[in-house]
Amino acid sequence: MRWEGNRQSDNVEDRRSEGYSGGGGGMLGGRTIGIGTIVIALVAWGVFGINPLTTIGVLSGGGGSPAVQQQQGPAQKPPASDQQAAFVSTVLANTEDVWSQVFQQAGARYVAPKLVLYRGATPTACGTGQSAMGPFYCPQDQKVYLDMGFFDTMQRQLGAPGEFARAYVIAHEVGHHVQNLQGLTDKVDSLRGRVSQAQQNALSVRLELQADCYAGIWANKSQQAKNWLEQGDIESAMNAAHQIGDDTLQKEHQGYVVPDSFTHGSSAQRQRWFMQGYQSGSVKSCDTFSSQNI
Repeated sequence: MRWEGNRQSDNVEDRRSEGYSGGGGGMLGGRTIGIGTIVIALVAWGVFGINPLTTIGVLSGGGGSPAVQQQQGPAQKPPASDQQAAFVSTVLANTEDVWSQVFQQAGARYVAPKLVLYRGATPTACGTGQSAMGPFYCPQDQKVYLDMGFFDTMQRQLGAPGEFARAYVIAHEVGHHVQNLQGLTDKVDSLRGRVSQAQQNALSVRLELQADCYAGIWANKSQQAKNWLEQGDIESAMNAAHQIGDDTLQKEHQGYVVPDSFTHGSSAQRQRWFMQGYQSGSVKSCDTFSSQNI
């Protein structure tokens, strides 16, 4: 991915030097959405001995302490010499360009999210975010939260290396922001407690697969504008989608698959919906909620 020399976003907030201890709000009590929810839950189970059901329950809004948003000082920008932060800022900037154009063509205005870089733990409007949760989006403050140590987890533990695989993760989280602007997040969340757990999981899968499809739209339109993808980039994103599929993770960590417990979709589903967005470049093609076959 030839990303160097492109515009970097001003919407990146660097909290990595703050040393937040995580006091006050407990773990995330508000509704958060993230590519890493099931990934980190299962990795935490296998590597850190944390029950994945606890992690998933907290991340999906079930349980946890009420959100406590602590006062933050002035937002800091990443240092210019930080190549990894520059990469994140460049990808975020391009998602801003792509989605601004898409919204404008639909007669609407795109309000870009902030992206917060942190280490270990950080306060959010959804409660305390922790790096063990993986990247996530908090609808309450419209921010994407990323501990870049997750990129090492992708490469070393999940078998998903590559810059474009990392870009896919960022684009997926921005996809959740797009869903929030569309009102889809609130619609899905309003059904919580009114449907069975299996039905709630199925809705979560459709929400996540749509975010994958939106990541594909970004890949399509960014390539049209920048021609910055290199041989193997799309394959690296497809590999990442495969490695973080619910079935792949469950097979690896518990030896069997429980489809009703899926919250993000199978490997095949994640790959298919990313490619749906990439090949079509159309928001209409990403309507996972109306699709009879996801």
